[in-house]
Amino acid sequence: MNISKDKVVTMHYSVMDKEENVIDSSHDHEPLAFIQGQQFLIPGLENALEGHKAGDTFSVNVDAKEAYGERHDGFVQTVDKNMFGENEIEVGMQFRATTDDGEQTVIVVDVQDDKITVDGNHPLAGVDLVFDVEIIDVRDATAEELQHGHVHGEGGCGHHH
Repeated sequence: MNISKDKVVTMHYSVMDKEENVIDSSHDHEPLAFIQGQQFLIPGLENALEGHKAGDTFSVNVDAKEAYGERHDGFVQTVDKNMFGENEIEVGMQFRATTDDGEQTVIVVDVQDDKITVDGNHPLAGVDLVFDVEIIDVRDATAEELQHGHVHGEGGCGHHH
């Protein structure tokens, strides 16, 4: 069975940057299972999976714009430390911020006395990625999985909707 919209895909993957630094891999734990076409994956990887079948192994290059998007300098801001209340702020901390476009996650990238610099870009924004993929299984999604928008394990969903 070939991968197409509304098929459940189970796969192992590893993802690297162009310098072959491993960013993430499923090989040390359970494979990833998802419903194709539900926008669970970045667009470039989801598009590359179309037509593949169980047993296929391949590599795919995904440009930043088809991954986590390009970096935007406007997403980096320096704000007054008092906006964080009495919290001790350290580089690498993540916060939810209200923006003109709604809620978004920001990461603290610099702390200077009474000024904090945060970055609203995804950590992989602007990074071209390389995926090594092994397709383990492809099957039809059940009506319940399609209704809920995610894959269910044996015995059903395991939570209430």
